[in-house]
Amino acid sequence: MVVKLSKGAIDLGIVTNNAEAMVAFYRDLLGFEEEPSTPFPMGGTMYRLWCGDSLIKIVAPEPGAGESPPPGPIARATGYRYWTMRVDNLEEIMAECEQGGAKVVVPVTEARPGVTIGMVEDPDGNWVEFVRYS
Repeated sequence: MVVKLSKGAIDLGIVTNNAEAMVAFYRDLLGFEEEPSTPFPMGGTMYRLWCGDSLIKIVAPEPGAGESPPPGPIARATGYRYWTMRVDNLEEIMAECEQGGAKVVVPVTEARPGVTIGMVEDPDGNWVEFVRYS
């Protein structure tokens, strides 16, 4: 089987008990475009923010979510630990994130020749990676 995409991007769901801070991080700090929130089918609210052609869905369930995976380094736990955006303005993004209070977990670093990365932590401890290819 081959997945036949009908959209050239992914939609990512992030479940949180901290919707206000999470939406502010992705909308106000990173500049994602917010569209009206919708009821979450299993109870709660889904905040919908666009990152290019990818939809980032911040889900605030009612009642609140249970366990949280441990935050921190990528290898600390299994499962989805981070997500990546290819960018052209890496240094600017990292500086604005730091000035905006986001925790920088990997400063601007050359990962390998021609590939430079930086990573920050969102309010829930999820890691967000920015990559620039030269």
